[in-house]
Amino acid sequence: MRAIFWHILALVVVTAALGGVQGVSRAAAADPDHGVVLAKRWCATCHLVESDQKQASADVPPFAVIARKPDFSPEKIASFLLEPHPKMPNFPLSREEAADIAAYIDTLRK
Repeated sequence: MRAIFWHILALVVVTAALGGVQGVSRAAAADPDHGVVLAKRWCATCHLVESDQKQASADVPPFAVIARKPDFSPEKIASFLLEPHPKMPNFPLSREEAADIAAYIDTLRK
């Protein structure tokens, strides 16, 4: 009986470890090219998404400014995009879409 317990425990540990690796690879697989497409659709009404954009609101920071903030991280931005907040409209973004937009913003760091 004790041997079976240790085998099951080992299987659970290995499965959890593999799940963690897959989670990391999914986060690393965020697509900034898809992110810019989404940003143009959802964010460009207010934010300056790309440098060649003709119009944006003067009251909101451009994406390049957001990317250069000292506390910027793609994970933080993706999480922010998924939470309701009063300053921005709520968009129906999936976790992958939020990660893609965050990955695009991350490309603007200089």
